[in-house]
Amino acid sequence: MDLPVLPPTLPMLAKSVSGVPDPAAVDGGLVFEPKWDGFRAIVYRDGDEVRLDSRSAKPMERYFPDVVAAVLDALPERCVVDGEIVLAQGGRLDFEALQQRIHPAASRVARLAAETPASLVVFDLLALGDDDVTQEPLSRRQELLAGLGLDGPHVHLTPRTTDRAVAQDWFAVFEGAGLDGVVAKPLAAPYQPNKRVMLKVKHERTADVVLAGYRLHKTSTPEDPLVGSLLLGLYDDAGALQFVGVAASFPMARRAELVAELAPLVLDPGSPEAAEHPWAGWESPGSGRMPGAQSRWSGTKDLSFVPLRVEKVLEVAYDHMEGSRFRHTVQLRRWRTDREPGSCTYEQLEEPVSYRLDELLPGAPGAA
Repeated sequence: MDLPVLPPTLPMLAKSVSGVPDPAAVDGGLVFEPKWDGFRAIVYRDGDEVRLDSRSAKPMERYFPDVVAAVLDALPERCVVDGEIVLAQGGRLDFEALQQRIHPAASRVARLAAETPASLVVFDLLALGDDDVTQEPLSRRQELLAGLGLDGPHVHLTPRTTDRAVAQDWFAVFEGAGLDGVVAKPLAAPYQPNKRVMLKVKHERTADVVLAGYRLHKTSTPEDPLVGSLLLGLYDDAGALQFVGVAASFPMARRAELVAELAPLVLDPGSPEAAEHPWAGWESPGSGRMPGAQSRWSGTKDLSFVPLRVEKVLEVAYDHMEGSRFRHTVQLRRWRTDREPGSCTYEQLEEPVSYRLDELLPGAPGAA
């Protein structure tokens, strides 16, 4: 490649804030965009050559031949853009389906690319032709982007607004389409790779969940056991305890304390109680997945867990669900000694407002 900006270039990052910020509080103002839930990508095109780099600058084009074809069709012959690879199904973004693309078999990738094609949402410009525009203010980079005519169906320019009230409305309604929240970007700022210059506002809700086991920390030893993550569940309509995610952010001292606190609940692997644990045999009922099993994501990592008597309830904070599970690691808020495990069901979870994804990604496969 012969471009004014070359790989590896790390993307500009965002730091979390608790609410949609006031543009007047930032010199030059802010522009707001939806926070897309997909794979971040720096996209390089030089003629017929295309490279899609992940957030950590690892090439992804072998997993997304459909996006490579879309880039060749829609982007200028020589450019570098920042965006998000997303996949829509049933009128909302589907991150779980997107993850299935990261597969070693080229035949499987090709089949998925044909069956459920992905799209590219572009929200920044790093180079155009022979010009490196990273030092231009975002306002100028947006003007250049607007002139590229990225209106779908496979490559889209992200919606944006400078109106805080509109951004607050987006934050409330876009989640129904599977989006993550809202991002605020300083209009006067240059592109700053790997710097947390942007602001992100994400949803946070709470739920009462069942504690059913824990995994040991990677530094745990028999002499000094440490909890790595707590395994959490919710009861479905059939009364089966579904594995929904983990809480894993604890100081090291607290990890040791948790081992002692949870010791009375630990089940002897050979006991009748252990055989009747909801996840006996490591299986998460009805999901087709096993909380302690190996996968292409974990490789050789040991994910076996310590089963516990299903007696404790925790209140956790989460941002949103992906199918039947929490999309990200949740935060432990407190123990709920006043709640019974059987009361922890999916019914308590707040449903996001419905939103038509095809209004954000017109013509994109799966958006309608």
